[in-house]
Amino acid sequence: MRTDSFDEIDRLFDRMHRFAGFDETAGWGGEGETRVDLSEHDDELVVAADLPGFDREEIDLSLDGDHLVIAASHEESADEDEEEQYLRRERRTTTVRRRIDLPVAVDADGASASYTNGVLTVTLPKMGESEGHRIDIQ
Repeated sequence: MRTDSFDEIDRLFDRMHRFAGFDETAGWGGEGETRVDLSEHDDELVVAADLPGFDREEIDLSLDGDHLVIAASHEESADEDEEEQYLRRERRTTTVRRRIDLPVAVDADGASASYTNGVLTVTLPKMGESEGHRIDIQ
């Protein structure tokens, strides 16, 4: 069975998280790293991610277990290249991927997202506390 290379990378990160002192917020990319804020409210989690320069259609969101995965990719077409004569070109292709560990279980069906002025905001309702189920002994 062939695995996605991102799955392999995710497994490596999971293994690194097991080591004390690994700070995911420090990131690996330095400059250009997608910055994310995660806040917890009474009944929901809110994730805000800086994704300037992307169109809404270029952003992909998914919930994978107890992780929110944000991926975005932008590539300018050859037609756009011909319109300008660049002296320096650093913004041709941009790809970001960020996997955020969620501290509580969330309701995927109630999740919503908006993208305004380069900021992606994802609202994830918390799952209700289960009161359990009583089992009668016969």
